Amino acid sequence: MFEHRSAPLLPYDLWIRRLLRFGALGAAIIAIGLGSGTLGYHFFAGLEWLDSVLNAAMILTGMGPVDRIDSVAGKIFAIVYALFSGIVFLGAAAIVMAPWLHRLLHKLHADDVDE
Repeated sequence: MFEHRSAPLLPYDLWIRRLLRFGALGAAIIAIGLGSGTLGYHFFAGLEWLDSVLNAAMILTGMGPVDRIDSVAGKIFAIVYALFSGIVFLGAAAIVMAPWLHRLLHKLHADDVDE
């Protein structure tokens, strides 16, 4: 997926395309996570659509819930979604940061010669 450390540094225009691809993938993962949370809060917890989006966004970013959930199904969903959200947000952040970190490491080690 990324060039080997012995390969030359990727040209800037191709690196920008890589950033856009990885950014779009990260945004898609966040959108799927936010969408699933919105649906779950609406159908399991009985919240209105806007409140569902708000709660899903707050949980997904690690801020915490906004509304109180009284139903058992809603509470179970909230537990599962909170665990799911932690993984999704960190995973999406790692995907978006990967090209930046790879370029930095590649640039730092581009002149190294294998012994």
